[in-house]
This record gives sequence, C-alpha cells and structure tokens, in this order.
Amino acid sequence: MFTFAAPRARRKPSLTPMIDVVFLLLVFFMLAARFGQDMALPLKTANGGDTTWQGAPRLVEVRRAALLLNGTPLADEAALPEILRTLMPTPDAPVLLRAGPEADLTRLLRVIDLLRQAGFDQLILTE
Repeated sequence: MFTFAAPRARRKPSLTPMIDVVFLLLVFFMLAARFGQDMALPLKTANGGDTTWQGAPRLVEVRRAALLLNGTPLADEAALPEILRTLMPTPDAPVLLRAGPEADLTRLLRVIDLLRQAGFDQLILTE
C-alpha cells in the first residue's frame, strides 16, 4: 500500500493584504476626487426678473464661427465692448447673451470674460 504524508493543517487566509489594498484604493479615490465646483458663473437668467429694459436692444449671440450683435455680424470680437457702450443708456444696463446651437462653451466663456473685463456686470443668459 501507499503511504501518504500526513495532511497539513489548513492555514487561514490572512485578511491583511486585502485590507491594505482596500485602504490604498480608498485613499487614492479620496485624493483624486473633486469635491465642489471649480468655477461658478454668476449669471442671471431671463425668465422674469425685476429689471426693466431701457434703451436700444443689446443682444449678443455667440455662434461657432461668428459673433452677432443685434443680428449684425461683428468682424472683430475685441470691438464688441466699444460698440456696446454706444447702445447703453446707463453703464449698469443689462446685456443679453444667447449661445447658438452650434456654439461651444469655450467661446461663450471667452465672450463673457471679455464683457466682464470691459465693465459689463449685468449679463443675462437667454436660450
């Protein structure tokens, strides 16, 4: 007959390596996650506010290849603040912004930054 060696006692698996891996994953995702917003745009929406409209229309439409002021294309984006100043009854009058369906967000934000730097604080975003 064959004689086999005595069976070894079963070792219980150690949970320490698994706990280490779970802890490292937890730390990784906590450090890699972003909580909160990077940037918020304080814009009013045009769905009914307490501001009454005065003066000439001031609608800036942002499209992919063009920038329109009251339906008229502008050749130079940098000229927008100076042209808008002539239409403003007061320096704090609102300006309407509308993004065309093909406009990208980067271009819209660039126009908003241009207007904010020029001193236009009352920007209203419309659909």
